[in-house]
Amino acid sequence: MRGRWLMGIIVLCILCTCFSACKRAETPEAKGARGATATAFELKSSAFEDGGMIPQKYTCEGDNLSPPLSWSGVPNKTKSLALICDDPDAPMGTYVHWVLWNLPPDTLSLPEGAPPEDILANVQQGVENWPPAGYFGPCPPPGKVHHYFFKLYALDTDLTLPVDAEQDALEKAMEGHILAQAQLMGSYKR
Repeated sequence: MRGRWLMGIIVLCILCTCFSACKRAETPEAKGARGATATAFELKSSAFEDGGMIPQKYTCEGDNLSPPLSWSGVPNKTKSLALICDDPDAPMGTYVHWVLWNLPPDTLSLPEGAPPEDILANVQQGVENWPPAGYFGPCPPPGKVHHYFFKLYALDTDLTLPVDAEQDALEKAMEGHILAQAQLMGSYKR
């Protein structure tokens, strides 16, 4: 019994030494790139905190306005931005609340109540689970908390999609072009 315990300590010491050596061997460039990728691209809202409750005015029970969104850390080689908002807790599968694409890379925010028409030149908003285009706020069945994911993508290209494109078409068009992704999650319960 004592031998097994001693052997376990020796193996643990060897693993700790190897891990420590590997950590020291990482170059500053690799360490910086890893850190930049993990924390640089960030999506926020002044209306709610990440993981917090979405105020009623941004839902079907309120004014059904899109919440104000802002972001930072857009990668240098970004040609356009795309946004998807969906609810994976919907009873019939993921419900899409908003899709838009071709936001210019120097755009740093979307205002509260973004209209369904072009927000900026060349920006397009597709349809969600049913037309019309534009934002449709949280509207879950009563009783259960739902989670709404606002996902912002930095892309290395502009996208050519029909005006009535849905989430699936947008995701397919983005394949191989995503430089970074930022996410903000809000909750809502009726």
